[in-house]
Amino acid sequence: MKAIRKAIIPCGGLGTRFLPVTKAVPKEILPVIDTPVLGYIVDELTDSGIDEIYIILAPGKEAIKEYFTDSARLEKALSKKPEMLELVRGIGKKAEIRFGVQDNPRGSGDAVMRAREFTGGDAFCMCNGDDLIVSDVPAAKQLIDAYAKTPALIVGVQNVPVSETSKYGIINPTRTDGKTVWCNGIVEKPKSDPPSRLAALGRYILTPEIYERIERTPEVNGEVGLTDAICDMMRDGLVYAYEFDGRRYDMGDKFGALTATVEFALKRPEFGDKFRAFLKTVINNDN
Repeated sequence: MKAIRKAIIPCGGLGTRFLPVTKAVPKEILPVIDTPVLGYIVDELTDSGIDEIYIILAPGKEAIKEYFTDSARLEKALSKKPEMLELVRGIGKKAEIRFGVQDNPRGSGDAVMRAREFTGGDAFCMCNGDDLIVSDVPAAKQLIDAYAKTPALIVGVQNVPVSETSKYGIINPTRTDGKTVWCNGIVEKPKSDPPSRLAALGRYILTPEIYERIERTPEVNGEVGLTDAICDMMRDGLVYAYEFDGRRYDMGDKFGALTATVEFALKRPEFGDKFRAFLKTVINNDN
């Protein structure tokens, strides 16, 4: 079986939950301290053995491409600052990064279709561009390793509180084997009686069959849903969920992004202790 070496990252969303800044700046490159969300996701993929990445952009998100493209002007300005120059030159160099465009917001299924030529007949990893996951073993690698043992389309899931199931696609499990959960459907944002607490959280292994299923999936309100195509494959027993380990941050949400920034800052050796002392001062002053 061929090892998974390709990944795609759809970045077509408008980022409306993060307005007004996303009017000008794509949510995927909003910083967690000094590194864009997308930079962390690319690192996760390369640390998982991925060496080809396809980023699907929407019009107006050219800043994402600029971030991963060399800047002769900046490099010249940093010529006498070797450490910073090395840092800038290293952005995105651990993998070959290419870009595609989803001209119109026609849903996640349509975004995946933009990558058909890139992935060809290979299984591939997909990461949502606003889901940041921190773990000892990269989340993408956990799914890649699961695929090596049991090849099929995989939906990365984690347990969420019942009060938050209405925010996610929730899988309907049929049987569980360790972290592997076989399922026969996904309920999108259930308002009541969720089939489980296992939510799809932005990490997938997709197999080439997904393209045919997307083509067969009818549009709803002008969009083609990836979840509908995955559910179609579930009914044929071609999909399972995998409960990955890690701390997940919803970087399309203001509170999620703020939480990530605080927790990352506390771990920074150059100012973590200073920042912790500052937070204690703020909390004490509030009391």
